[in-house]
Amino acid sequence: MLEHIFGSRTRLKMLQLFLAHPEKAYFVRELSRLIGVQLNAVRREIVNLEHIGLIAPVTLKSDYPEGGGRCKYYRMQSDSMLYPEFKELISKVQILEEREFVEQLKKRAGKIKFLILTGYFTGEKDAESDMLIVGEVKPAVVAKLVREFEKNISREMRYTVMSHSEFTDRREIGDKFLYGLLEARHITAVDEYRLVN
Repeated sequence: MLEHIFGSRTRLKMLQLFLAHPEKAYFVRELSRLIGVQLNAVRREIVNLEHIGLIAPVTLKSDYPEGGGRCKYYRMQSDSMLYPEFKELISKVQILEEREFVEQLKKRAGKIKFLILTGYFTGEKDAESDMLIVGEVKPAVVAKLVREFEKNISREMRYTVMSHSEFTDRREIGDKFLYGLLEARHITAVDEYRLVN
C-alpha cells in the first residue's frame, strides 16, 4: 500500500524498522537481513533517507571484522522535522495492514469462534503469544497468512491455535497460559463465546 506513495518497498520497510526502534542503530548488513532485501537496495535507500535527514550515520564498536571493529551504523533522527509526520503516517498504515490481516484470517482460515490480538498488537510485552485463534482452523492457511504479515512488520509473530474443546477445557480448569492472554491488554476480533473484554 504505502510502497506506492514512497515509490519503494525497501524504503518503506526500512522506515518501518527505524520508526519502530528510533533509539537503535543498525549496520547495513543487519538492515539487509532484518528486512529481507539485498545489500545494494539497502545502500541505495540509506542514501535517500540520509539525504532527507531522516537517518544519520553513527560510528560504533562492532563484532563485524570490517573497519577494524569500528563500523558505520545508521540511526533514526528523531529530531528531524519530518520524523513526527512519517511516524504518524506509518502508524496509520500499520493499523490498516493489521485490519486487512484480521479480515483475511476471518475469510480464509476456517471457522473461527474466538480471535484476540495481544502482545505485538497492543504493546503487551509480557504476553506469551501475540494472537489466539479458537475454532476449526486450517493450520496451513494460518501459517501462510502469518508469514505474509511477518514480512510487512519485519518480525516474527507468536500465535496460538486451539480447538473449541481445548479452549473450553482450559477455561474450566483456569489454565494459566490462557488466562494470561485473556487478562492481558488485548483486542477482540471475533467472540462467539461472548466473553467480557
